[in-house]
Formats: sequence, structure tokens, C-alpha cells
Amino acid sequence: MREFDFVVVGSGIAGLSLALKVAEKGTVAIVTKRSLVDSNTAWAQGGVACVTSDEDSFELHVQDTLEAGAGLCHEDAVRAVVTEGPDRIRELMALGLDFDQREMADGTWELDLGMEGGHSKRRVLHVHDATGKEIEQTLAASVRAHPEITILENHMAVDCITTGKLGYAMQNSCVGLYVLDEKTGEVETIRTDVTVLATGGCGKVYLYSTNPDIATGDGVAMAWRAGATIANMEFVQFHPTCLYQPKAKSFLVTEAVRGEGGILVDDHGRRFMGGYHPLEELAPRDIVARAIDAEMKRTGSKCVYLDISHKPADFVRSRFPTIHETCLKFGIDITSEPIPVVPAAHYQCDGIRTDLHGETSLRGLYAIGEASCTGLHGANRLASNSLLEAIVLAHRTAEKATRGLHEHVSLDLPEWRPGKVQDVDELVVVYHNWDEIRRLMWDYVGIVRTDKRLQRAATRLRNLHTEIQEFYWNFKITAELLELRNLVTVAALIVDCALSRKESRGLHCTLDYPDRDDRKFGHDTTLRRT
Repeated sequence: MREFDFVVVGSGIAGLSLALKVAEKGTVAIVTKRSLVDSNTAWAQGGVACVTSDEDSFELHVQDTLEAGAGLCHEDAVRAVVTEGPDRIRELMALGLDFDQREMADGTWELDLGMEGGHSKRRVLHVHDATGKEIEQTLAASVRAHPEITILENHMAVDCITTGKLGYAMQNSCVGLYVLDEKTGEVETIRTDVTVLATGGCGKVYLYSTNPDIATGDGVAMAWRAGATIANMEFVQFHPTCLYQPKAKSFLVTEAVRGEGGILVDDHGRRFMGGYHPLEELAPRDIVARAIDAEMKRTGSKCVYLDISHKPADFVRSRFPTIHETCLKFGIDITSEPIPVVPAAHYQCDGIRTDLHGETSLRGLYAIGEASCTGLHGANRLASNSLLEAIVLAHRTAEKATRGLHEHVSLDLPEWRPGKVQDVDELVVVYHNWDEIRRLMWDYVGIVRTDKRLQRAATRLRNLHTEIQEFYWNFKITAELLELRNLVTVAALIVDCALSRKESRGLHCTLDYPDRDDRKFGHDTTLRRT
């Protein structure tokens, strides 16, 4: 049994930020199922929304967030994240992160703030169109240099260890983790009083996603099995503009392209967003995604087009170098022609219910970042609020988690008992089930839903869950099998939440209940395993 004061599962902006802070108070292990820098954060192009301009204000940012959230944001969470954001941004910059700046007419320099959908002011700090990658590398360098941080790469968390399951006569608490060493195939026991789930989202539960392959909802599934409360899983955000190119796997075209003047057109070059919202291309993401979906269904087209070719070529190349270079590889010059795009699953707006200090309903278990539900995003995330939430909640959670170190209780945890299992000799079953889950979620639980489709999905997912559990208990565990187990759990949670919300609100749009109903459904959807 290995023992640490803090264990962080996940290595994105939330997990790494927290690890650096709590490492000043004790020993830390970072458990990450791939390399340290392989995370959802590294894929974030747009930037960090934060009030830094004299033309902006906290109140404007708060109101933009509440408006996007369609009546389900928790205002205390919104105000905490917005007002504490600038201090956390300064900490990132102190670590060496250089956000883009622009030269003013008088020769001075100021932050180059981007504009994105749903924002009333320019407030998005960025590093070209690779902000997440730069943040990830900056934090990773500091983490690697810290003597109190142990990095367990290629290690995947299997399950939380709780006192309830162990039969201790005490309040049910998370007291450790079982962790798979992917290289040896052995499962290690890790003891800690503070487990922080910072595992990112679940985008790979859908057939088409902007997320990396690691986004399999691991933290939410683990928390659910441990008995923590889950909230608002029906609100999965679909990014309106993912590159439509069969060979371009999961490539996002950032919303900042529209913020800098990019327009959406159909096959005939006709601009269509004016018929859906007065803000046109700068409407909130849920509206833009549904508009594109409606246009594709109306015309029978496989995609629509995002056109920024009317802007100066030098500006396009310098502002969006990653997008420009990637599109060129597929024969698309964005300085002279439009980009074919389609919506794709992008962000899990909610997840493990927490307070504003990352605490879940299970003692000793915390959650931050995309895996958590703080109440900030409500029914629809405002663009570029996610990275801000991650660093603010990492700070708040670190403050809370370090207060109780003196309360440590010595416990001997049992070793993993694999039982009489055999090596997986039918990986085709794993891959088939993975593919089936993602296809049925795309077809039945997508941008626009119906009860009939949701019920079909629920029935099939119950059967798949039984098959996968049988596979899990009879074969030696692998990372692929664990991800499949987590995927089917998260898919079922999304469907169950969607079925219980008999209205259309934010990212949850159902043809059976097209109107918003604040009287019956103006509250969070919560689930807890009994």
C-alpha cells in the first residue's frame, strides 16, 4: 500500500493547478492514464474568459454567464469564479505563461482580448489558437520540478475505496484508490484522506467529438459507483464547428474564428444565422449548434461552411496558425476558401455535484474541472469559462483540502483481489461495445432529442451494462476495459437525466417538450446511487 497526503486523478489545468498548491502542505500523487500533458486542456484552442479590460466589468461577465446558462446557473458560483478569476490569471502568468498582446497606437502593449459567442465584451485571453497547450506545458514544467509531487503516468484509477464498502463503522468516506499500472497490469492500492477527481469530460461517449480519446468520463463513473451525487448530465455541449474531413480526427475550429468575423454559410454561400438569433454567429453555442443541425437536415447537406476568407490573409495566418496549418494538410486554405464544419460533442457542462470548495457528497472526495458540477455553467456553458472555473476551483479546493491534514486516521486497506480471471482474448467485444455506445448516443441522445429515442437508448444501455459488467468480472482488467465500463455508466447517466427533464432548456432540446418550464424544472437534475 502506497500512501500520500493528496491524490489527484487527472492532469489537466485543474489537476495540475491544485497539485502545485497542495504540494506546499504535503505529499502529492498525480494519477494520469496517459502522459502528464495528455489532457482535454491541451486541446483547448480558444482561451480563458476573464475581466481584465477597463471596458469590461465583473457584472457584465456575470450577466453573460447567467444568460447563457438558461436559468440554471448558481449565481454564487458565477460571482465567485468571475471575481476571483483575475488573481488566478496573474498566478498563471507568474509561472511563465505569456498571453498574446497587441501594440497600441502610442507604442504601448496590452493584452489582445478575443471575442466569442455569448460575450458582450472582448475578454478572452489567448495564446494564438493553442491556449490550452501552452497552459498545460507551463503547469507541467512546474509540476515536474516539484520535489513533493509523484507523477504516476500510464496509471488508470479503477475505483474509489470507501469505508462503506470496507464495513467500517464510520461516516462513509473515500479513503483511497485502486489504480491500474498499465505497463505491468497490476492493480496498486493507494491510501489518502484527500482524493481529487480532475479527470475531464466524457466527449468520447459520442461518435463525433472534439475531445481526445482519453475523455471517457472516468471521474463521473467512479464517483457514481462510490455513492456521490451526480447532477445535470443531460447538458452536453455540442461545439458548432468541428472540421468536416474524414481524415481529420476530432479537430476543433475554435469559436474565436467567429469572434473575429467568421460567418456561417450553406452549400450555396448563403448566410443563415440571422434567421435563428439576432447575434447571428455570436449567439450562444447551443443556439448555433442547433441552427447548423437544422440547416443540415433541411437541405440534406453533410456539413455547412465557416468562412473567414474575407479577412486579410496575414491576420488569419497569425491569429489562427494551428487551424491554418491543419486545414492546409487537408487541402483547405482558410485564407481563400471556407472551412467545412459540423457540430460535435464538446463539453460536459455538469457532473459530480460539488460545493464551491470542490467537496462532493462523499467525505474525502473532491472534484474539480469538467468532471464537476459547481453550478457555474447551468444549462449551457458560456464560451471559455471552463478554464477559468478550473483554476479558481483548484485554488478554493486546495485551501479547503489542506485544512484537515491533522485529522488523518490510520487505516490498512485491502489489496486488490483479482479473483480467478483470465486474460482478455476477445478485444473485438470491447471495441464493438465501445462503437455501439457511441453510435446510439449520437443517434438517440444528440443535439435534438425525443422521449422515444431516449427510451430506446436507455433499454439498450441497460443490456450493454450487463454485458460489460460480466466481461469486467471475468477477465483481467485493462485500460480499454475500464474505459468501456466508465463509458456505459456515463452514457446511462446522461440518458436518465435527459428522460427526467420534460422541457427544452439550454443544451437539452426535446421535440416532445419544446418549451422551457421554470415552474416544474427550474432546478438541477440530481442522481445518487442507492
